[in-house]
Amino acid sequence: MTSATDRPLPAAIRLIATDLDGTLLRDDKTVSDRTVAALAAAEQAGIEVFFVTGRPARWMGVVSDHVHGHGLAICANGAAVADLHDGGRLLKVRALDRATALDVVQTLRAAAPGTSFAVELATGIHYEPSYPPFHLDPGATVAIAEKLLHEETPGTGAPVLKLLAHHGELAPDDFLALARTAAGDRASFTRSSPSALLEVSGPGVSKASTLELCCAERGVSPAEVVAFGDMPNDVEMLSWAGTSYAMGNAHPAALAAATGRTSTNNEDGVAVVIERIIAERAVANRTAPDRTVPDRTVLDRTVAEQAPSGTEL
Repeated sequence: MTSATDRPLPAAIRLIATDLDGTLLRDDKTVSDRTVAALAAAEQAGIEVFFVTGRPARWMGVVSDHVHGHGLAICANGAAVADLHDGGRLLKVRALDRATALDVVQTLRAAAPGTSFAVELATGIHYEPSYPPFHLDPGATVAIAEKLLHEETPGTGAPVLKLLAHHGELAPDDFLALARTAAGDRASFTRSSPSALLEVSGPGVSKASTLELCCAERGVSPAEVVAFGDMPNDVEMLSWAGTSYAMGNAHPAALAAATGRTSTNNEDGVAVVIERIIAERAVANRTAPDRTVPDRTVLDRTVAEQAPSGTEL
């Protein structure tokens, strides 16, 4: 693995994909002035910036003022694409089937007794009485997961973006491994919290797969993407992007998946790389041949091709 300053960067970078918590945001959940300036410089240089996060769209206020151009964000670990210029309106939803979510709940209750659950819907989050107290959404419904996932008429409820499973005693990575073994054939399991809190999405739904869809719509290849992340829910994205950086504070799985390593989130590690991208692009533009004056060799060949046969040049 190379550092942010010694790995050659691809010549054509069209899109930057960055996680938020533990990556772009400092530990106090702010975006530093340096990072704000780097994001603006990237957009000014014609490089799109996608925020790709486990957060729901309603928690994107921390960066909504720093969205330029397109204004899109990939939220809930790829389960939704939101328009931050339009109040976080969901443009795309990749839902977790409610019957599958119920199956996962029952499987984890049996495999890891003591697990508590929350349900993240497109309209907000709801959670069980034993789930850790949740203060960010005071209007949430509190009930057992089976009730939260129940529909009187199938298909009439708000889409389930993800299921959250918490255990108070298991080690985070052990809980993740256990869940993937027990139900990994039915849903996608990951985590981004330092506690034993799992995030469960529909099969094949991840930050990477939704980013790939968004890039395909723009004709952007993986080789033209630079990605940043720090936790297991970033692993697929870091592996998919042609160039990727794990933060200096990253989980070992993220470090193993990335092609490079940058500074920590508190040291503006994302800005460090973006600044280098912009600097290298500026140098390349200064040293590129001036195409307003035709290359002499090309000019001579063109004249010769257009001259009448037998003309002496």
